[in-house]
Amino acid sequence: MPKETSRPGTSRFPCGKCGALQTYAPGSGALECPYCGFENEIEASDAAIVEYNFREALERLSSAPPADTLQTSQCENCAAVFNLEKNVHSGECPFCGTPVVKGTGINRHIKPESLLPFALDENTAKKRFRQWIGKLWFAPGKIQKFAREDTGMTGVYVPYWTYDSHTASSYSGQRGDAYYVQQRYTVMVDGRPRTRTRTVRKVRWTPVRGRVARAFDDVLVGASRSLPRTITERIAPWDLENLVPYDPKFLSGFRSEVYQVGLDEGFETAVNIMDRVIRQDVARDIGGDHQRIHRVDTRHSDTTYKHLLLPVWSAAFRFRDKSYRFVVNGRTGKVQGERPYSVAKIAAAVVGGAAALAILLFVMHETGALEEIMRSL
Repeated sequence: MPKETSRPGTSRFPCGKCGALQTYAPGSGALECPYCGFENEIEASDAAIVEYNFREALERLSSAPPADTLQTSQCENCAAVFNLEKNVHSGECPFCGTPVVKGTGINRHIKPESLLPFALDENTAKKRFRQWIGKLWFAPGKIQKFAREDTGMTGVYVPYWTYDSHTASSYSGQRGDAYYVQQRYTVMVDGRPRTRTRTVRKVRWTPVRGRVARAFDDVLVGASRSLPRTITERIAPWDLENLVPYDPKFLSGFRSEVYQVGLDEGFETAVNIMDRVIRQDVARDIGGDHQRIHRVDTRHSDTTYKHLLLPVWSAAFRFRDKSYRFVVNGRTGKVQGERPYSVAKIAAAVVGGAAALAILLFVMHETGALEEIMRSL
């Protein structure tokens, strides 16, 4: 396989047959020439994927000089000089389209050391998107036509953090245990009062205190602001057990971003994710039929992190002068995104539901079922 050549901070991968620049072919584990089709296999690395101490990293970052934010690149093909966006370290030359991969440490102090390579190509991602959009409830009837004609997809390696942490939590609250009592009440039957008895459910509350502990592994937090987190979080899960050591060859032909959410800010998000799980643990530890949680104090120890890249196909389509974004998981094909709604279809569903309810009530009235229900209340 030809040796990788580069300018400082820039990688290029020439074809071993015709010399043209190759790009990564999703799912193949190889670089492929777009002209002659020749493939160069990407050699597997035996480098360990390391998790780093979180507190030590924060101390180093606090005393580190500001990172550069401007990346000047020179195209190996047409010699044009241009700047990549400050949050991007892999893309293409705006003049001739040649793939450009910059070093990941140029404008951030922490470099990604692992990634999941793309497993799905663009055509497969488009197919998954069309299947998804075809199943949307209350979507305008013409949306599929607009999505087909106005959709161009971009493969993006999106930056993420993962956090491991051992937690110990103390809590206070109340345990609610249900019990039942018989209650007498009076109803009028044929104009005369009648006494009835019914079972009433009540809850007895008892103060409680306790402790729970949990070790969290690979709590995943997105480190990009380019796409809404509400979208990217819903394309999980990710097969993080298949992470490979970082290799710029996997980035050739794809866009790749550097992190915009810092290590400390990402951990705050991870803590919120962990807190939701810890509160579930507390509720189980309290037991009973109901739980009230008044206070939870959590301590984190042995916290570690790693920085990685995950593959996403990203695109947008325009419908009635508005843009809708969507993403496709580059490993599983799971699709999530923004979507339009058809007011007419929603109105028709509401009217139809109201009509169905009216018919049901009429039938129940005619059969006497409605009156029987009313008497039992």
